[in-house]
Amino acid sequence: MTHCLRFLNNGGLALLCTLLGMLCETGSGQIRYSVPEELEKGSFVGSIARDLGLEPQELAERGVRIISRGRTQLFSLNSQSGSLVTADRIDREELCAQSLQCTVKFNILVEDKLKIFEVEVEIKDINDNAPNFLTEELEVKIGELTVPGTRFPLKTAFDPDVGMNSLQNYKLSPNEYFSLAVNSVSDGATYPELVLERALDREKKEVHQLDLIASDGGDPIHSGNLCIQVIVLDANDNPPVFTQPEHHVSVQENVPVGTKLVTVNATDPDEGFNAQVTYILDRMPGKIAQIFNLNSVTGDISLLKSLDYEDSIFYEIKIEAQDGPGLLSRAKILVTVLDVNDNAPEVTITSLTGSVPEEGTAGREIALINVHDRDSGQNGQVMVFVLGKLPFNLEKSIDQYYRLVTAGSLDREQVSEYNITLRATDGGNPPLSKETHITLHVADINDNPPAFSDASYSAYIPENNPRGASVFSVTAQDPDSDNNAQITYSLTEDTHQGAPLSSYITINSNTGVLYALRSFDYEEFRELLLVTASDSGNSPLSTNLSVSLFVDQNDNMPEILHPTFPTDGSTGVELAPRSAEPGYLVTKVVAVDRDSGQNAWLSYLLLKASEPGLFSVGLHTGEVRTARALQDRDPLKQSLVVAVQDHGQPPLSATVTLTIAVADHIPDVLAELGSIGTPTDPDDSDLTLLVVAVAVVSCVFLAFVIVLLALRLLRWHTTRLLQAESSGLAGAPASHFVGVDGVRAFLQTYSHEISLTADSRKSHLIFPQPNYADTLISQESCEKSEPLLVSQDLLETKGDPKLLEVSYFLFEYHAEQVCQGDYYKGLRQV
Repeated sequence: MTHCLRFLNNGGLALLCTLLGMLCETGSGQIRYSVPEELEKGSFVGSIARDLGLEPQELAERGVRIISRGRTQLFSLNSQSGSLVTADRIDREELCAQSLQCTVKFNILVEDKLKIFEVEVEIKDINDNAPNFLTEELEVKIGELTVPGTRFPLKTAFDPDVGMNSLQNYKLSPNEYFSLAVNSVSDGATYPELVLERALDREKKEVHQLDLIASDGGDPIHSGNLCIQVIVLDANDNPPVFTQPEHHVSVQENVPVGTKLVTVNATDPDEGFNAQVTYILDRMPGKIAQIFNLNSVTGDISLLKSLDYEDSIFYEIKIEAQDGPGLLSRAKILVTVLDVNDNAPEVTITSLTGSVPEEGTAGREIALINVHDRDSGQNGQVMVFVLGKLPFNLEKSIDQYYRLVTAGSLDREQVSEYNITLRATDGGNPPLSKETHITLHVADINDNPPAFSDASYSAYIPENNPRGASVFSVTAQDPDSDNNAQITYSLTEDTHQGAPLSSYITINSNTGVLYALRSFDYEEFRELLLVTASDSGNSPLSTNLSVSLFVDQNDNMPEILHPTFPTDGSTGVELAPRSAEPGYLVTKVVAVDRDSGQNAWLSYLLLKASEPGLFSVGLHTGEVRTARALQDRDPLKQSLVVAVQDHGQPPLSATVTLTIAVADHIPDVLAELGSIGTPTDPDDSDLTLLVVAVAVVSCVFLAFVIVLLALRLLRWHTTRLLQAESSGLAGAPASHFVGVDGVRAFLQTYSHEISLTADSRKSHLIFPQPNYADTLISQESCEKSEPLLVSQDLLETKGDPKLLEVSYFLFEYHAEQVCQGDYYKGLRQV
């Protein structure tokens, strides 16, 4: 003892106070109140603010509130006075039946500290119920030979109040034949009995009317009446007797409805009608009559309704056995309900935070969760956890409470909302589980600027556009949300021709649509705009975008530069050797469009071909290539119609017709063309036969030099030969001549041209310098054009005399037009 006092004197008392303070901080203290039943709503129960050590105004500030599990809220908090008040009228009998102690337990949560206090309120009884018999009239049949002093059990009254307010005594109306006796049993219950004081004489009085009055001990006293009608019968002096006055039955709560629990049996030593026993369920207050059924003939007791261990674990059934004249006896059946794992755990979200900021750190509290299982024992032990790989943890709090906290920082742009699933599983066999879902929103912070899909755009405006017309639309995206993702568009201030740019163009700040404030002219307006997209966050972020505006209108159709036809009406011909492989470049259609922007974007399309599938045209290049290998059965002359179309609205187009000769050598072309007959109509002055001669070879530069040297040596001889031929043709009719016009061919990268005329004194072959289709001709190469005399071998290619009547035409380039970029124009007849 001395050591203990020394410990207290030397600081042990301080340590004890510290431990008691820590216990109080955990919220383990219990607050008790008492209040009578049937108070008005809002009646004072106790000063909860004072008992919690708070001021009344702190109740709302600190989030103090009542939490209860699965029952109607009976009390509420008055945040102004800091008092605990009734939430509604409280009926003690409905709440606790006839229990002597009636207490209501609930918890009070101080949310800012996550502290929980247990509150116990005792509900005191008042005398608000009178004793009541379950029937208003009772009929008692007594044989006239009944010995005085015989007792007859009567119906008992029931008063739901307790203590002195409950049933206290019975009183019988004055009568010379009967008196009242009240018996008490071991459980404290009282049963009234009618005592026969004098022998009955049925011939004198057949029926006796009595009143049984039951009263309580309250102030004022309440009472209830039972009218007893005594019918005097003959000789029934033995009541039924149960073979077993008390039965004990244990049954699992999941037994099906209709199951027979027990059979009671009572016998009567009398005979005949006096021995016919009927079983009656003593209808005690409560749900017994709704749960159990008694067969009045057989005495079988079965279930009318499923049992629930969580509602009640014990039932007391009282049964009466009554014979024909009305004598009865009583028996008890005590039913014990055994628990099975038939209830899944319950998960209650006591406190919940709907959203957390995305920059939050680990351990941030999200929710306070309570788990409970109505089963008992192992079946009521519950484990709870978070499903899936989510950045959240559950931390144990007090009792069956858990805290849901973050396990790390969150990123709203990756996951803006979490659907958290909590699963609670009990320890039964098999285990039962229940899931609860929590939706958690990740609050956004402004950490992303608006972004355009491209860094710059080009917009095309038609000339003479109406004022207020929509010019272009820009759209930016912001991965943030709410105000942080609300984008506002604006134009950077600038000037154009001395005037503010805002007087020409405006932008819708919400939609990003650009509008023209005046009509534009192609020659006056070409401008680069700077569009700024800003979000609406607390610290706004922005992004700039360049928009180039071009004024144009699709008012020019495509112009075909190559191929072009001679001005004299002759036909241009391209050469394709029969040995060409698929993909061989035959020629190229070249076109331009004087518009700008997309109005000048051109596409090439093969509209018509005399031999479908033989040639193809490049969509964007205009190159005419063989689509398959040429065959001997393919005709010499092939016609193609190529369309060139721009991308304006509406689109404009132009077409060109190409004639392609399929042959490996020029003599083959001449042979094919020479076999074509001349027109028989003498009045037809148009050229009816097209002779295309294209030089294919001449790939070796040495051969070209030799031909040039031979040209000068044979000029005089060739001149005389042509003069002689010209004198021989002077008298021939015009219809006997076939004009071979505009014969051209491009073979690989060298071009050779031959033209013949009907009235020239001499024929010329022109060999220009090697030229690529996609290369501009220089001024020097444009000026080179050396005539070459046609050799006698060429003139004698055909033995047909008519071929000698053919006059040769020579085509040469207009050097000035070619060098100015107007490809293959200006061919003139020499």
